[in-house]
Amino acid sequence: MRDNPEEQRLSEHHQRKSNWRKWGPYLSERAWGSVREDYSENGEAWYYFPFDHAKSRAYRWNEDGIGGISDRHQYLCFAPSFWNEKDPILKERLFGLNPHEGNHAEDVKEYYFYLDSTPTHSYMKMLYKYPQKAFPYLQLIQENQQRGSDVPEYELLDTGVFHDKRYFDIEISYAKKEPSDLLIEISAVNRGPDPAPLHILPTLWFRNTWSWGYPQGPMDDVASKPHLSLKQTNHTLFLEASHSAAGQYYLYAENPQEWLFTENETNVERLYGKPNHSPYVKDAFDRYLTQGDSQAVNPRQVGTKAAAHFHRLVAPQETWTVRLRLSPTLKEQPFADFNDIFMQRQKEADQFYAEIQNPQMEEDEKRIQRQAFANLLWGKQLYYYDIEQWIEGDPNCPPIRRKLERNKDWIHLANFDIISMPDKWEYPWYASWDLSFHCISLAMIDSDFAKRQLNLMTREWYMHPNGQIPAYEWNFSDVNPPVMPWAVWRVYKIDGKYRGKLDRDFLEGVFHKLLLNFTWWVNRKDQLGNNVFQGGFLGLDNISIFDRSVPLPGGARIDQADGTAWMGLYCTLMMKIAVELARTEPVYQDCASKFFEHFLRIASAMIMPQRKGYSLWSEEDGFFYDALSIDGQIIHLRIRSLVGLLPMLAVETIDNIVLEEEPIFHQRMMWFLSQRPDYASTMTCTLNPLTKSKQLLSILTRDRLVSTLRYMLDENEFLSPYGIRSLSKYHQEHPYILQLQGQTYYIDYQPNESQYRLIAGGNSNWRGPVWFPLNYLIIEALQKYHYYYGDTLKVEFPTRSGNWITLEEVATELSHRLIKLFLKRSDGTRPIFVHNSPFNQEADWQNLFLFHEYFQGESGLGLGASHQGWTSLVAKLLQQSGSQ
Repeated sequence: MRDNPEEQRLSEHHQRKSNWRKWGPYLSERAWGSVREDYSENGEAWYYFPFDHAKSRAYRWNEDGIGGISDRHQYLCFAPSFWNEKDPILKERLFGLNPHEGNHAEDVKEYYFYLDSTPTHSYMKMLYKYPQKAFPYLQLIQENQQRGSDVPEYELLDTGVFHDKRYFDIEISYAKKEPSDLLIEISAVNRGPDPAPLHILPTLWFRNTWSWGYPQGPMDDVASKPHLSLKQTNHTLFLEASHSAAGQYYLYAENPQEWLFTENETNVERLYGKPNHSPYVKDAFDRYLTQGDSQAVNPRQVGTKAAAHFHRLVAPQETWTVRLRLSPTLKEQPFADFNDIFMQRQKEADQFYAEIQNPQMEEDEKRIQRQAFANLLWGKQLYYYDIEQWIEGDPNCPPIRRKLERNKDWIHLANFDIISMPDKWEYPWYASWDLSFHCISLAMIDSDFAKRQLNLMTREWYMHPNGQIPAYEWNFSDVNPPVMPWAVWRVYKIDGKYRGKLDRDFLEGVFHKLLLNFTWWVNRKDQLGNNVFQGGFLGLDNISIFDRSVPLPGGARIDQADGTAWMGLYCTLMMKIAVELARTEPVYQDCASKFFEHFLRIASAMIMPQRKGYSLWSEEDGFFYDALSIDGQIIHLRIRSLVGLLPMLAVETIDNIVLEEEPIFHQRMMWFLSQRPDYASTMTCTLNPLTKSKQLLSILTRDRLVSTLRYMLDENEFLSPYGIRSLSKYHQEHPYILQLQGQTYYIDYQPNESQYRLIAGGNSNWRGPVWFPLNYLIIEALQKYHYYYGDTLKVEFPTRSGNWITLEEVATELSHRLIKLFLKRSDGTRPIFVHNSPFNQEADWQNLFLFHEYFQGESGLGLGASHQGWTSLVAKLLQQSGSQ
């Protein structure tokens, strides 16, 4: 158990002594273009609430901002806005393209970096790079629209807006003296050669709960409309915020030029040509600054949105700092202890991470890991979505006429929680399988929060009554890979390691909910009841030659090697958890037996043709393939992709000491194997060949494992300099082509973003790039195989190299390749960035990291979303394999 001030705060929060997580980075980075804000007939969320509306239109479900914070209920929000006197609009939120504007779907077109955060958010820091020239909104849209999907995206750096370093580096930092007493520092550095004007508007506002027709708000928790007003004591002007549920707060600003006030209400006149209820609306500050409209702001200095207005001409290389304080108590001297508190919280953050980080890591690796943690911690967001209210519509809004009845089967779902998002701009909604990967790294620094996240997904206001775990808001009924039991087990073990005590209550509580989810999978995704699963979408988007998220042509069915492998993995994990629970409650031995037997049936169904007339394993190729069933025919889709590698994940070892401690499970296991010897003969379910001290449960026998690894570790197939590719490079020269019912289906190796946008919504890129989460699972599987085989099994790494190493060494080598994505090469450049970009050439960019969604299969260039939570798994890899 670590002992430092931040750990003490975590302990106080856990014991409910102090609510240190009450305030945090819970604003979204994009609330526009979301499903929740979509009340259109056709479900076109991006068109119904576009970026242009965001400055003028009140949000119904949650708020957004740049580097902003809110309380846990998002009653009260804070974020800074900026203006450089060149932009056509006030910079209140990050800009990006919608899927119809980008040549590779939606994409944020800004540069911002999460530099630091403690788990309680007692200290946080992020950096935003703001151009001094006019932001090229239209140029970015037009250039990307005219580009095809076969060329890279047109990025903000490509526009030339950062030439000659004409930009501000704006650091936004927070430090808490107490759980609700927040110190705020905004520092802007002029990196350019000339003086440049800058306006900073630290803004405080209430989430709009009063415009929708509910007397006490949509959740019946706000008794009256909140208000902001300007107060003065001892010659000090400050902002008073009064909210019936949140209470009183006071915002102090150090010497602003003026205070501005308006309402957080829609500018109906601008958007719809109808009279406004009030002349003071959401976009008032934008009109006041960019249009010189002095009547846009309320001269009475009251409202529900207010800002302290600072502006000055910033000299070249000058740092200009603005200080504020938000507190629930009045302060006579709000800035007297400001610097001391900030320095103390920074020091405590350093101490917290110093006690966590592997001392063997080099300084650059520690910097990467700390920013990876920050990427996760800043990625929290209040997610608010009540399906019943959303479907019915609000009393004060026009009747809802939807042709697309999205999520109509999830009427029970009512979410109002702080959740770790995949990416708060690109994907500002939770996805259960993303979240599972987040929790591995989160458990290293805040296991309570990680456990809370996993528990949430199985609660009755999330999980469907039939047992399905919600996928994501665009379609909660889609199917993500069932990795949650893996995350539950790993978080349980990581938490126990760091805290010195295993949380059995957590494990047992989630286990019972996972039983419901497992049953849903068996009943819904095994169409023929033969233990081979169809799964469907499974989050891997366009990895198949077909769009697996929709019904296949001609009533065809795909028996999925990956879908079935995921269920095999599910069985091994549920067995493992049941065995663990049985250590104190023997009744769980029956559950362990059930999942042991179910695993064997699944593994047998994948491999033994006599079970269903065909096998998913190709003896000819020595690889797993999907099988297409159509018109009485079985067509093996001989595509070498992650689909064929995933059966390797379904592996577990059982130590003999466990069998001695749990005799009922042991007896049942031996009886089943004696009665079903064919199951044991077609897969690995045997004692350790040397010590006889453990048993291996695996879909892959030793021979099949070696055959699979021969492909995976071949540099002309899956093995790239930076990890395992999602599709074999073999298909670059040998594309797979299928003629079916007059149509041609085609798949080839594409190491960049996919050139085909017709599958899974257009943002699908599983035909070559390296993806961190699947690589991480492969690494863990190799470690399990090594635990069983030890030095008795060595493979060539790379294939045909003559270099024979153990599977543990293979796992380490793959870890190093993934870590190398972020490390400097001999020439000082990092693979994740374009070689000649400022990230690799200029000092003010070089130690800033983005955590991309996936990586180019050859060069390692970062692609897709730029603040993806699951790529923060690099923090865990660095901890166990850094500087080896």
